[in-house]
Amino acid sequence: MSFRSSDRNSESPERHEQDRLYNPYKDLQAPIQTLYKLPTSPEFLFAEESLRQRRSWGENLTFYTGIGYLSGSVAGASCGLVSGVRAIEPSDTLKLRINRLLNASGHSGRAWGNRLGVIGLMYAGLESGIVAVRDEDDLWSSVGAGLATGAIYRAARGVRSAAVAGAVGGLAAAAAVAGKQALKRYVPV
Repeated sequence: MSFRSSDRNSESPERHEQDRLYNPYKDLQAPIQTLYKLPTSPEFLFAEESLRQRRSWGENLTFYTGIGYLSGSVAGASCGLVSGVRAIEPSDTLKLRINRLLNASGHSGRAWGNRLGVIGLMYAGLESGIVAVRDEDDLWSSVGAGLATGAIYRAARGVRSAAVAGAVGGLAAAAAVAGKQALKRYVPV
């Protein structure tokens, strides 16, 4: 309501109604469902995009990076917890023991999460690039992305380490795709 310097008690009720601020929603009697009709299915700019059953490169990048960071953080925190328990000394107080456990699990979780997040980021970028170049999303795109990711990740340690890491990355990607196909086939969802 607006502020007035005159005494409110001396005003008549009709005058009081005229002084109220405007409410734009006062006479709106439409339910919210009919006010906004939002689509329930994904929208595509071109018909060709609707035919592809695949995430976009941005969604792919976010998904693999997030999954890598989350799983690395959980696994690293678990390993850090174990190493923190091993590092506890009999003379430590309860407060010092808890601090030691939290520090060890936080340090390992952060390090592992960052490593696997970077691996997920490289894999998603390479897979999206390979699919864009080949215009085909199949097992070989995933295996090639895994092979290239492993090789690039370990390239600083030498050719032999990069070759081994590339082979491990390719096999891991093939196993992941095969496992996904097996789950689709044998597990009813």
